[in-house]
Amino acid sequence: MSMIREKIENTIESTIFGSRWLLAPFYLGLVLSIVLLFIKFAQELWHLTDQVFVTSESDMVIGILALIDMCLVASLLLMIIFSGYEIFVSKIDVADHKDRPEWMGKLDFSGLKLKVISAIVAISAIDLLKTFMNMPEQMLEGDVNNVKWKVVVHMAFVISGVLFAVMDKVAADTKRH
Repeated sequence: MSMIREKIENTIESTIFGSRWLLAPFYLGLVLSIVLLFIKFAQELWHLTDQVFVTSESDMVIGILALIDMCLVASLLLMIIFSGYEIFVSKIDVADHKDRPEWMGKLDFSGLKLKVISAIVAISAIDLLKTFMNMPEQMLEGDVNNVKWKVVVHMAFVISGVLFAVMDKVAADTKRH
């Protein structure tokens, strides 16, 4: 009886452990999303290059901020892909590769959360800056309420980021004691 129970338990545990591979297609989908983002990046870069002599300085800066925004999102996706895959699926065996990122293999779930919220705050800040650069146009359109909501949402991201950092510090201090 004990042997049957042990065999069932081992089968269940092996199945659960193996189920982590169901996450791999999600990470591959995120890799594809970086490719799609690259296409939009190239499209925006081409548009900026094409318009460089006829567009205003503020429109050029807004376009460049859009490129920075996409770059941050792509970097965030890469961190999520690498770290998430290593945390939940399997180690990526490129330890000897000269271009291996320094943080790879060292970023735990808590660190990943902080990186994600930091990137979201940065992306939100860039969007807010673009909004402020377009402020005269938005004031003419009477869209001040929209600007206020963007500031509120951005501050919610900032406060969330600070709270995540405080919670992680408290959790780390608790582990030490």
